[in-house]
Amino acid sequence: MNYCKSLPVQLLILVLALILNTSAQQRDLKELETECDRMLSEQFKADEPGSSVLIARNGKIIYKKAFGMADLELNVPMRTDNVFRIGSITKQFTAVAVLQLMEQGKLDLQDDITKYIPGYSSQGYKITIENLLTHTSGIRSYSDMKDSTQRGKLDFTPGEMIDYFKNEPIRFAPGTKWEYSNSNYFLLGYIIETISGSTYGEYLQENIFKPLGMNNSRYADDKQIVTNRTNGYTAGNNGFENAPYLSMTQPYAAGSILSTVEDLLKWNQAVQSFQLIKKETLQKALSRYKLKDGKETNYGYGWRMGYVYDSPSLWHGGLINGFITVAMYLPEEDVFVAVFSNCDCNSPQDITSRLAALAIGKLSKGIEPDEKILETYVGEYQITPEFTFIVTKEENKLFVQAIGQEQFEIAAETNTKFFSKVNDARFEFIADHSGKITKVILNQGGRQADAEKIK
Repeated sequence: MNYCKSLPVQLLILVLALILNTSAQQRDLKELETECDRMLSEQFKADEPGSSVLIARNGKIIYKKAFGMADLELNVPMRTDNVFRIGSITKQFTAVAVLQLMEQGKLDLQDDITKYIPGYSSQGYKITIENLLTHTSGIRSYSDMKDSTQRGKLDFTPGEMIDYFKNEPIRFAPGTKWEYSNSNYFLLGYIIETISGSTYGEYLQENIFKPLGMNNSRYADDKQIVTNRTNGYTAGNNGFENAPYLSMTQPYAAGSILSTVEDLLKWNQAVQSFQLIKKETLQKALSRYKLKDGKETNYGYGWRMGYVYDSPSLWHGGLINGFITVAMYLPEEDVFVAVFSNCDCNSPQDITSRLAALAIGKLSKGIEPDEKILETYVGEYQITPEFTFIVTKEENKLFVQAIGQEQFEIAAETNTKFFSKVNDARFEFIADHSGKITKVILNQGGRQADAEKIK
């Protein structure tokens, strides 16, 4: 009887709790929106090439906005459904396509690539499909060859492009080193075509884009009319310029996909929910590859591995004429961030990490430090003889500049711990028993290094 009488009160308390919780979530999202707006509008100006940005948590979009211009000549503002060249993020799609064929029993990751590319010059080495996936093949990147820029305007078949670099000297024994090479993923695209009987673009359309409803994604073709396609820009001597033409037959399976930030969210959700490949296959794809000496790389099959503060991240960037893109996923927090820029002069890599940190509550707003203490931090610090940086003070702010790099501000989290305002670097100043600063502990990308104060 007493329980029945108290039930309405319990329901009222539950309703009030839900209302308060919803109100708090709305307030948090509003604060996140305000801070994201501030950060992004500082980097992507209203009258310059811009950016399309998306942040999702638990699969739900919590922030989606566009900044700057999609077309400077026609004065068209950027929109969140604008279509970009995503560059090397393409490699994730190529990797999954290869893994689908593996699961179907049509290839083995330990197969020698000459099984599918007869006549390829392996120079006495066995180069496996896995070596291609992990950038451990030793094959030189065709995009680094001397005349690659001059060839950029020409169309080639995949076979013709392979003939261009197939006889280049192998740079190291496969599996002994890691070296990023677009040639690796170009060859994987050719292998996909050889096994499937479809062109690379057709394979993606039928096995990935269409099943996932990625209606704004496609293999790039500059002859086609693409709704909402944004223009790409570069920095010239007198301001912004249209990016140099590049035949999309050349990036191919290493970088020729067009997409939007929302389609990339669909892609990430499908991959993480095992819609495209099995769980055990994905786990291998998202694991750091081990070299023959046992050392781990920071690359799996088409994904880079890093950290946002202490949170593991899975990510990839893309740099291609006129565009720089980054897509990042924090699996522990289920947070996805995509930032696309339509100028290859304005990289979104650092701000993507900062947005991810903001979304998981790890981006510190800082404190007002003690100015007298700041004076003691000024000086030169050395991590190795080849890498030093200086700390300077202007008014009540500290700045860091590595030799040969741009200066950036670091803000105080405490009187001894500081964080960068442009990337995920953190600095902790260490004093000896007398109070004299002797070193800085630098943390960035999940790695730590001690920098001794030398001046």
